[in-house]
Amino acid sequence: MNDNRTFKLFAVVLVIAILCVLSITGLGPANSRIIKGAGDVRTGIDIRGGISAILQPVYPEGSQGRNIAEDLASSREIIEARLDAQGIYDKTITVDSTNNRLIVDIPWASNETEFDPRKSLDELGSTGALTFQEVESKDLYTEASKLTPSGKIVLTGEDIETAQAYQGQNGSYQILLKLKSAGVEKFSEATGRLTGERIAIFMDQICLSAPMVNEQINTSEATITGNFTFDSAKALADKIRFGALPTKLEPVSVDSISAQLGQGALEISIKAGIVSLIAVAIYMIVLYRLPGIIAILSLLGLLSLQILTLSNFGISVTLPGIGGIILSIGMSVDGNVNIYERIKEELISGKSIRAAIDSGFKRAFVAILDSNVTTIITAVVLMYMGSGAVKGFGVTLFFGTLFSFFSAVTASKMMLQGLTAFGFSKNKWLFGVNGGKKNEKV
Repeated sequence: MNDNRTFKLFAVVLVIAILCVLSITGLGPANSRIIKGAGDVRTGIDIRGGISAILQPVYPEGSQGRNIAEDLASSREIIEARLDAQGIYDKTITVDSTNNRLIVDIPWASNETEFDPRKSLDELGSTGALTFQEVESKDLYTEASKLTPSGKIVLTGEDIETAQAYQGQNGSYQILLKLKSAGVEKFSEATGRLTGERIAIFMDQICLSAPMVNEQINTSEATITGNFTFDSAKALADKIRFGALPTKLEPVSVDSISAQLGQGALEISIKAGIVSLIAVAIYMIVLYRLPGIIAILSLLGLLSLQILTLSNFGISVTLPGIGGIILSIGMSVDGNVNIYERIKEELISGKSIRAAIDSGFKRAFVAILDSNVTTIITAVVLMYMGSGAVKGFGVTLFFGTLFSFFSAVTASKMMLQGLTAFGFSKNKWLFGVNGGKKNEKV
């Protein structure tokens, strides 16, 4: 039998095995993993606790007449966008109009063991003002992190439209900077005058980067190059994009907050999930036999992909988020049941194993596609219109449903088709059909 069915079977099983191992152990040393695993998943306030910070606007002299309410509302949106960019959906940002301040609640960092509230607050990014400033000639070769503001401001955060990281044609990571119309003329004058020198990007007193000016830039777009990795380029782009706070915000109070439900709730949820997975495995194997085993392998791949996505994208997981994961597992099982029932019907009608598998997947595909697409649409709406734990639920449901569709339709089909290359699979009983002939053609 000259086909590649067995190769696909072993390739899929090998990929699932690798995903399972990576999701448990990660890859690399604990403090600098190349690929993060289950131990690096960030849990939400309801499970692990976090910090509550009060941020007070600080205005420089000569700022009388500013609309504090508008500044606070704008700052709230920017800080929320910063946290969303970091995958921190389990947060609460409230404008205290009575006392003219912001109250921010965010979960602990995944790698934080000493529970230092102010260290966690750093994850907001600097809450101060973004400025592009000239660098003094004496500091031309000074390391960027050691530069101090010169006070000669070229641009402010309000002159920046957006910034995003991308990979250039040479494979290096760069940052594309887009300016508002008000900033184009100022930047053109400065880059023409400072060609061969540096312009430093500051968040308050901290220098984020100090790129060299290679030529005059008189358009609305500029590129920042350097020895960037994807993560460092994205981090700098995020800080520039979300750095246009109306004014500096100073933390006047930072306190720890206890978990609303506690680590015990997470442990109970995990144990319940394991018991449920075992129960589902027994049910699927008893009812569908060989395809049931394939379904469980697909589920393990689905869970591994979800864990790797959550840990490596830094998405905070709350108990509602765990609910989204469980729901996506149910979607995957439902898809497999739909497919296997169609396969059994085809076998009972007299078709061969291989023909029944192809026909069963084809008949079930539309129903599975419809249910998954509608669920994904719901998840997207929750992601973009929800907030806090609701958004976290939408994120885990989105990725889970996406992966469940892949595992139920693609991975399961490849493994089942691979099994038909072996002689033992000719027995229809192995596919849940009682009284099936043992010498059926495949």
